[in-house]
Amino acid sequence: MAAPGRPAAALPAGLEPAELPADAIEVGRIADAWGLKGWFKVLSHSADPEALFSSRRWYLQPAERGVKTFSGTLLLRIREARDHSGVVVATAQEVDDRNAAEALRGARVFVPRSSFPTAGADEYYWVDLIGLAVVNREGVELGIVRELLSTGPQTVLVLEYPAEGKTQERMIPFVAAYVDTVDVAGKRITVDWQADY
Repeated sequence: MAAPGRPAAALPAGLEPAELPADAIEVGRIADAWGLKGWFKVLSHSADPEALFSSRRWYLQPAERGVKTFSGTLLLRIREARDHSGVVVATAQEVDDRNAAEALRGARVFVPRSSFPTAGADEYYWVDLIGLAVVNREGVELGIVRELLSTGPQTVLVLEYPAEGKTQERMIPFVAAYVDTVDVAGKRITVDWQADY
């Protein structure tokens, strides 16, 4: 159903149903058409949208809220994705004009984790840290990483841990002063932090 005063856009021909890869990560959503030739704007979930630039196969799922122009998962073959004044813009093989790009508005964008660029030394993708156990130097378990927050100058680990029969929250700055080691394969982060901080 189209929004009042706006005609429904037809889905681009050639978009094919696909199965979402097992390692798919949601990295953004399509905001709107950009220009007349099928380009579209993408709102990245990351300040560094390298995953969008490195993958040529994006998987789309309908918006969680609002108008849904398709159902299931669709494969979008990306011709080009680039930064344009702080916004990601992209074009795809199946999207030839503005109407086709508008039909994708609100779609959630997923890419396989395996297509992410390799992180540098002491760099980590947030998605790889979620679910890791956090312990201090003394071996005291402080919790499990539920999410990360960007507070401007630093990133903060948000942990969940059980206490008094319910789930509590603890925050630890994700900076070298407090983080000793990150072992993604071993699913463990060691920190210089006490349980009563």
